[in-house]
Amino acid sequence: MPQLSWYNREEDLTRAALTPYRLLQPVAGLSYGEPDSANMLIEGDNLDALKALLPYYAGQVKCIFIDPPYNTQSAFEHYDDNLEHSQWLSMMYPRLQLLRSLLSKDGTIWVTLDDNEAHYFKVIADEIFMRKNFVCNALWQKRTSADARIQMGAAHDHLFVYARDINKISLNRLALDRSKATGFKNPDNDPRGPWSSTDFTAQGWRPNQMYKIQLPSGRIVEPPAGRCWSNIEPVFHELRKQGRMWFGAKGDGRPRVKNYLAEHEGVSSWTWWPNSEVGHNQESKKEINELFGADQAFDTPKPERLIKRILDIATNPGDIVLDSFLGSGTTAAVAHKTGRQWIGIEMGEHARSHCQPRLKEVVLGEQGGISKSVNWQGGGGFRFFKLGAPVFDENGHIRPDIRFESLAAHVWFSETGIARSTRAPKESFLGSHNGIGYYLLYNGILGDESNGGGNVLTRRVLRSLPKFDGPKVIYGEASGLTQEQLDELDITFKQTPYDIKA
Repeated sequence: MPQLSWYNREEDLTRAALTPYRLLQPVAGLSYGEPDSANMLIEGDNLDALKALLPYYAGQVKCIFIDPPYNTQSAFEHYDDNLEHSQWLSMMYPRLQLLRSLLSKDGTIWVTLDDNEAHYFKVIADEIFMRKNFVCNALWQKRTSADARIQMGAAHDHLFVYARDINKISLNRLALDRSKATGFKNPDNDPRGPWSSTDFTAQGWRPNQMYKIQLPSGRIVEPPAGRCWSNIEPVFHELRKQGRMWFGAKGDGRPRVKNYLAEHEGVSSWTWWPNSEVGHNQESKKEINELFGADQAFDTPKPERLIKRILDIATNPGDIVLDSFLGSGTTAAVAHKTGRQWIGIEMGEHARSHCQPRLKEVVLGEQGGISKSVNWQGGGGFRFFKLGAPVFDENGHIRPDIRFESLAAHVWFSETGIARSTRAPKESFLGSHNGIGYYLLYNGILGDESNGGGNVLTRRVLRSLPKFDGPKVIYGEASGLTQEQLDELDITFKQTPYDIKA
């Protein structure tokens, strides 16, 4: 598979791995609504923030949507979008690596770009996500008319879609739009509601599907020349018994099968997304202007209908949605209104000046964007976080002010590659994985006020630990047991801070 080369590529390949793990510090004054909400608004550089999320959310995110800088060589008020190509690739590559790690096995990532970097992105995304996991390149019609200022105006943006594992995704069908739903009527007052009908014949000749049908009018009909009935006779009689056959208003028409709107499973999406269905730039700017005013609006927001289309296809209520280029907060707003859990990351003051006020209004029940179409009435909440100190110092040692929960999440993730729940119990036994039990003795977790605070593995401490029948890995400041004793007890002891991966 071809690979793209650029200045500093070799450094960029390892940048994500070398990024330090940082703490996420809650900011109570900027959080809003339900105090224990799982929704997270994070202020800070998204590379650091994504790394900080790994111990808690690796493999947990169902859908990622990002709208990164387009590198259009135009000066945006809220972003430095005028990046040289290699700088843009250097920015994107390590972030995509971390985003992939956060995706669930059945998750997808959706990335909007224009022609400036779209094709370069495709090459690096093929490398990171693997080409076989490419789902599609959808085209969003972002304009309503041609730009008369240039010779060939761009009417669309690219929407690249990749899966973590193409064999494990299951994308949802879309509900029928109003234009298609108008074909459903109820001329016979069927209690099952509006319906449309399809012909009860099929092309070809099959002996068991060539029978006579007596219509309600009394007339006898057979399949037309070159065709047969679409099913065998017992199935026809069962459908007729259920009232699912239509013979015309006078009961003298060839049989047709009723398809009820209430039972319609929706339609498959395709890669052409017209603005009539998902909105356009003017619509998105209007939405933002109503929220922030014309002087404070972002230049490149996405309409709420566009994000809703993505979430309708890629997620179900309760799934986790992540946007690491949150901008004005559209992804989080739509996820909130549609019952998804969300994580949004935005750097600089815009997390406070745009995202936080907007999402506060969402909680209060604002009625812009998709609110009316989904009957949004408000509710829920979110917690605001900022990036704190690294978990490890410059020498790779644990910082003395690190809490047990933070180190436990890091130890569990580094050992198992699995995220640790933010609601995991605060206890020395972290859990088991592949038949091995993991323990952490740190910051007096055992409630021991003696020397070492129970952080030293002794016979007495070992007896106080939650029982696990199998091999154990125990982290602690020191061990009072000999290596022979540890081997006899099937214990692998790892010393903090030296044996913890930074």
